[in-house]
Amino acid sequence: MGIFSSNKNFVGVDIGTSGVKIVELLKSGNSVMLSNYGFSEKKIEKIDIGAKLDVDNIARSISEVLKKSKIQSRNVVGALPTFAVFSSVLSLKSAPEKSLDSAVRWEAKKIIPLPLDEMVLDWRKIEDPGVVGNEEKQGDDMIKVLITGAPKNLVTNYINIFKKAQLNLLSLETETFSLVRALVGNDKSPFLIVEVGANTTDISMIINSIPMHSRSIDIGGLLISRAVAGSLKVDIGRAEQFKCDLGLSSLDLAEETVPKTIKETLSPIVNEIKYALNLFKNSNDVEVEKIILSGGSSMLINFSTLLSKELDKKVVVGDPWARVIYPNDLRETLDQIGPKMAVAVGLAMRDVA
Repeated sequence: MGIFSSNKNFVGVDIGTSGVKIVELLKSGNSVMLSNYGFSEKKIEKIDIGAKLDVDNIARSISEVLKKSKIQSRNVVGALPTFAVFSSVLSLKSAPEKSLDSAVRWEAKKIIPLPLDEMVLDWRKIEDPGVVGNEEKQGDDMIKVLITGAPKNLVTNYINIFKKAQLNLLSLETETFSLVRALVGNDKSPFLIVEVGANTTDISMIINSIPMHSRSIDIGGLLISRAVAGSLKVDIGRAEQFKCDLGLSSLDLAEETVPKTIKETLSPIVNEIKYALNLFKNSNDVEVEKIILSGGSSMLINFSTLLSKELDKKVVVGDPWARVIYPNDLRETLDQIGPKMAVAVGLAMRDVA
């Protein structure tokens, strides 16, 4: 039995290199309730554009988590990794739907780095989020269109994974949309979401709940653990524990080897966030009010404090459970795992929120 159960439960499945995360939610009146959750820390090979994924192994991991967590619903929403999906906002002349589709594809050819016949392209009209790029605000005959493009081979791999796991895949979306849904809700202010995963860090610029631009760098929690392991000459398991226990807790003490090593490893992430903030301000003429952290490594002790000092911005660790009802006795556990479950929570919210 789940925590709360219903025949209208929906499941979000997040496939990452650090493991599979699954959350089951249901809607009760105007409330979203936690039905169940589960995760596996069984590592998955790095997901990359053009890579042939081990469909059987990933499907097996998903099935194991579903069984162990006693999740009953087979209606799921999955997420494609942010770094593998191209997205952009276009400004186009208003036109009938059929003509608009042709116009979108024509413009997409100019900005998407892969041939369109190798991509799954999707688009939708959006409310004008403000100034985009260096364009001036357009007249009534102009519309804004959000386009997303994902490599066909990657989409096919994901479809096959869910089919192999005997799940009804309702939709695939980009992780960024899930994070906005879970961590921000209806907040229309400009902000950054920084998702620190095992192998990559994704930085997404959001205005009016719309991802305007995303950047990814190949630095994540695993690289931090390797740096600690090399510094202390211990295995990766011990390094992971040191990283979690000490984090950035003693940054003012120069002799503290572990925090100093972690801080040095994090410096490219800090620099990339600074670049994103400048890009955001210059291209949209708006100031970011808040930075929201997510991902397992966002829980490093004092990481948010470090970023706040370095960037002179409000930095918070996102809480994906903020709009979800759950038993009070789960609060401590859910707080601990929240950052790494955020994508899965946002996915499950797609059809129940």
